[in-house]
Amino acid sequence: MEIRVLRYFLTVVREESITRAANVLHITQPTLSRQIAQLEEETGARLFDRGTRKISLTSEGMLLRRRAEEILELVDKTEKELSRQDELVEGTVSVGCGDLGAAQILPELFRGFHEKYPAVTFDLYTATADHIKERMDQGMTDIGLLLEPISMEKYDFIRLDGKEQWVVVMHPESPLAKKKGITPQDLRGLPLILPRRLSVQSELAHWFGEEFENLNVLFTSNLPSNSAIMVHHRLAYAIVIQGSLSFWDKEKIVCRPLSPELKASSVLAWKRKQPFGLAAERFIEYAKEALLRKE
Repeated sequence: MEIRVLRYFLTVVREESITRAANVLHITQPTLSRQIAQLEEETGARLFDRGTRKISLTSEGMLLRRRAEEILELVDKTEKELSRQDELVEGTVSVGCGDLGAAQILPELFRGFHEKYPAVTFDLYTATADHIKERMDQGMTDIGLLLEPISMEKYDFIRLDGKEQWVVVMHPESPLAKKKGITPQDLRGLPLILPRRLSVQSELAHWFGEEFENLNVLFTSNLPSNSAIMVHHRLAYAIVIQGSLSFWDKEKIVCRPLSPELKASSVLAWKRKQPFGLAAERFIEYAKEALLRKE
């Protein structure tokens, strides 16, 4: 399966037409049709449903599109890194981060590093710790700011000072907004939004105790910002990390800490024995020196 053919395939997906895709790629329509046919033969799957006006993806085609996008992103990243391995440190450092209070360390790191290496740029990717770890394993993300609990067997990391506090997010007019802290019993029967990560759900199950079996879970959500929208519209109460709400309007949503309190630590991590580009290597060195100096 050639990289060139994967680019052809994604162009056809985007244009929804062999003819338009051929024009974009500056090749003939028969040549492109032949390349797509060979790709279907090679994969052993029909990739497109060919309609009268446009073509659409089959389920197998949708899977190949996701994989092709991941492969080409990694190829492009690698080509850039290999072309920039010289004394002039340039390139892009890819950093994955959740909606965490610990993200407040990143602007200082980015500013100081950029002053030292002005040709370096950053790609900031927001997702859960589990998804960021997958991208780190695939070589698509260099460094991750991750919320524990999470397995760190394959990673080097720095555990950051301070703790992330778990809170319940609610509409300001909610009766629970009058309380200083929220107990498991306070949430009995109420519609809830829980984090999607199973490891985090296990932590919350321990906090809820016997109440966990009878929770009214209306949503699970991977990012607190989506949960906050549901809360604002009074659909449910969300359990999230307080640091994720720093820039939300307090007139639209408010939060109260869990009682007894529940906190989590976060780590800045990178994959052990991973071959990094020069820019990423230098950034890891810079981050280690800057963060360990504070300890």
